[in-house]
Amino acid sequence: QVQLVESGGGLVQFGGSLRLSCAASGFSLERYPMGWFRQAPGKEREGVTCINSRDDNSYYADSVKGRFTISRDNAKNTVYLQMNSLKPEDTAVYYCATVWCGGYPFSLGGLEYWGKGTPVTVSS
Repeated sequence: QVQLVESGGGLVQFGGSLRLSCAASGFSLERYPMGWFRQAPGKEREGVTCINSRDDNSYYADSVKGRFTISRDNAKNTVYLQMNSLKPEDTAVYYCATVWCGGYPFSLGGLEYWGKGTPVTVSS
């Protein structure tokens, strides 16, 4: 059974950091490009960043470039999102998913499965 479980969200102050994790089960994450999305209250879900499966090239939304870093640990079947210099506008529920990742913007692809997400709140 395919599962993606996001964790690591929480409440953080402006300028703080968080590291999100996305643990996969039921499939081998190393075979798939992976991405992080977020959905803020009242807004549509948007892509944040993705990482390729072949060469680990990654792509970012302009709004997070230089602040967020995506990485993967295939041995742990986990993808991470390191978020630094957080801003109130980063407040959202963050989701990981398998994606098509050839640049930005990127789209849901592969298994097309959503986890439950992990909420991030950045206070000003």
